[in-house]
Formats: sequence, C-alpha cells, structure tokens
Amino acid sequence: MASVAAQYLPILLFLGVALLLSTAFVVLPMVVSRLTGSHKPTTDKLAEYECGFPAFEDSRAQFDVRFYLVAILFIVFDLEAAFLYPWAVSLKEIGWTGWFAMMGFLAELVLGFVYAWKKGALEWE
Repeated sequence: MASVAAQYLPILLFLGVALLLSTAFVVLPMVVSRLTGSHKPTTDKLAEYECGFPAFEDSRAQFDVRFYLVAILFIVFDLEAAFLYPWAVSLKEIGWTGWFAMMGFLAELVLGFVYAWKKGALEWE
C-alpha cells in the first residue's frame, strides 16, 4: 500500500507547486499594486485610452451578428490550417487511411464553406 501512495507523490508535488504558482501569480500583482499605490483611481487613470474619446453608446450594445459569424468562420478555417500541417508532416507514416480521412475532412469543410457562401455569410455590407 505504501508503494502505491509513493507513486502518487510526484503528482501531488506537481499539483502543490502548480497551486502555489497560480496563487502567487494572482495574489502577488494585487499586493504589489496596493503597496505601490497604483490602485488609487484618479481622473487620468480613468480616462479613455483605447480610442481617445468618451464612449457615446452603452458598453453593452449589441454587435451585428455578421461580426460573430465572420469570427467563427475565421476560427474554423484557421483550425483547418492547423490540422493540415501535422497531417502533411506525418502523411508517410499514416498512409492511405490518413489521406482518405483528411480528404473527408476537407470535403466536409468545403461543403460548409459553400453553404456559408450561398447564405451570404461572407459578404460584408
């Protein structure tokens, strides 16, 4: 029984170090900001810094759905490119099975692309 517990000791040590580091990365910046005085808001600290002018609408205003659709399509095609690199590198080892699997994946992706194109999802007005 002691040998089984000894096998889990490295995992427990790893979890302890991970918990300690994650806590330090969360708590330490808050403590440093309190000690340096950067937590005290002033008018300069609360000024607009991203666009340079005050917001003219509610920050919870809805975006156009096309923005989200284009973002999702970008992620899908970006992931497709990320799948192609390891497939191309290991094509010799995976053989014809891997080739047919990727062709099926690409066919499904092309069908999705054609569907999005026909629905007008790629047109930005």
